[in-house]
Amino acid sequence: MSERVLVKQLKSLPAGGVSVSGWVETVRDQKKVQFVILRDETGAVQLVNPATRELGEDATAEQAAALALTETISNLATGTFLTVTGELKHDERVKLGGVEIKIASLEIAAAALPETPIAADSGLDKRMDWRFIDLRQRRNNLIFRIQTTLEHAMRTYWVEHDYVEIHSPKLMSTPAEGNAELFALEYFGDQTAYLAQSPQHFKQMAQAAGFGKVFEIGDVFRADPSFTSRHATEFTSVDAELSWIDSYEDVAAMQEELLVAAFTAVKEKHGDEIKELFDIDVVVPALPFPRIPLAEAREIVKARGYDIPRTDGDLDPEGERQISAHVRETYDHQFVFITDYHPEIRPFYHMRNAETGLTNSYDLLFNGTEITTGAQREHRIEVLEAQALEKGLSLEGLEHYLDFFRYGIPPHGGFGMGLARVLMLMLGQDSIREVTFLFRGPTRLAP
Repeated sequence: MSERVLVKQLKSLPAGGVSVSGWVETVRDQKKVQFVILRDETGAVQLVNPATRELGEDATAEQAAALALTETISNLATGTFLTVTGELKHDERVKLGGVEIKIASLEIAAAALPETPIAADSGLDKRMDWRFIDLRQRRNNLIFRIQTTLEHAMRTYWVEHDYVEIHSPKLMSTPAEGNAELFALEYFGDQTAYLAQSPQHFKQMAQAAGFGKVFEIGDVFRADPSFTSRHATEFTSVDAELSWIDSYEDVAAMQEELLVAAFTAVKEKHGDEIKELFDIDVVVPALPFPRIPLAEAREIVKARGYDIPRTDGDLDPEGERQISAHVRETYDHQFVFITDYHPEIRPFYHMRNAETGLTNSYDLLFNGTEITTGAQREHRIEVLEAQALEKGLSLEGLEHYLDFFRYGIPPHGGFGMGLARVLMLMLGQDSIREVTFLFRGPTRLAP
């Protein structure tokens, strides 16, 4: 494969012959000149062609070729992928990057149909139907470059702090957190397999295996028929687990350092472009993040004039927005840890405080929405079994999981964080559909 010249490289190249490849974004077919905006994965460049509209009786081969080129450009459809060879010129009057290419030849790799199925004002569902076209927009392209930077920064933080990356199986013989929200499927004969709700069991297995500190970025599945802007049936979860902690505070402290490293990387690499395309200033959060016990958070929300309708003692979405508004006003912070949840609204494996009876756990809210649940895990087998039975779970169904604790395991804890939610809130978007490569929900299995 010959080495391509990318659009972003053109400004640093000397004037002269050049070849670029990409897709047609727009064509302006004027009487005397034609302009084509060609975009690749790094940017857009203006192509120009002096139009030849007709030939005289004594036309030369060169003039015939010019007419053919003009006709080809006139018939280009938006989305056509092609390679252009021509003369690179530097001209600061050209608004698009200060360069343009005078077309010498044009080779179509794949022509697009003339009618594009979506437009700039198409609705979200329609755009999701044609996601591969929707993703050609510069704004959407940037989302996944930000995602790449975000994940790389988190991996870098973990690797530099001696964490081990794991890839846990997504097919499980038993549920990870209970029997709800599970996708079940036939598995060879009369066996039933479940798609993993989280890597929770396997992160904890790594603690029993003596790994010490682990992380994983991978898909998880929830059979949750929710149609909200922040739920999906398949999504990317960012998980970590570490041994020899004293409390969930050790987990929270690690996570806030992780997010500072990730936001710093995004701001440094993409901050200007995010401001241009999303009108968002990426703010690197200050350490430490505020911490508010759940009971106190509910009182604050009530004092702000909102009565939480939930009867289980948790915050609802409006409650999350209200407490986050309080944190912005009081602490000038986008993040807040809500701590000390009642065991009724937490999984059986969360450790409980001996004095208060509340769990050693937290939710992390970012700009009014929960992005994380974290906790210290219960590592004492007898307590763990009792808490599982209290939740109505079968110990037989948890046999493989409970074995981790029967042969020794250190005190440990960790968190799971929704990657799409972080991106959605960072970029001020209304739905995780906008920041998910291909969204999966109760009514969407394609494309």
